Amino acid sequence: MKVYELLTVFKPNLDPEEVDKHVDKLNDLIVEFGGKLNSADKIGRKKLAYEINKFRDGFFVNLTLSIPAGKIAEFRRQLKLNDNILRSMLLEATKKVCV
Repeated sequence: MKVYELLTVFKPNLDPEEVDKHVDKLNDLIVEFGGKLNSADKIGRKKLAYEINKFRDGFFVNLTLSIPAGKIAEFRRQLKLNDNILRSMLLEATKKVCV
């Protein structure tokens, strides 16, 4: 399984408890696809660089997860179907090399 970093921007009108519930749903989705959530970092509410769907700020959450490479396309599709996520960015995590 490959390791990925997922940055999600949730709608700012959600309570922190609701954001926690959505992160738990993402964790359930990751487990359903045969992966696991390695870490979750709730960055908090931040101002956006530009307006998205008439929102000027959003609640940022950074997730580190392991998921099979064959399931990534469906996982991204499921992220787009979630109405509470304004934007998401999924990147393959690279190993840090010390020189």
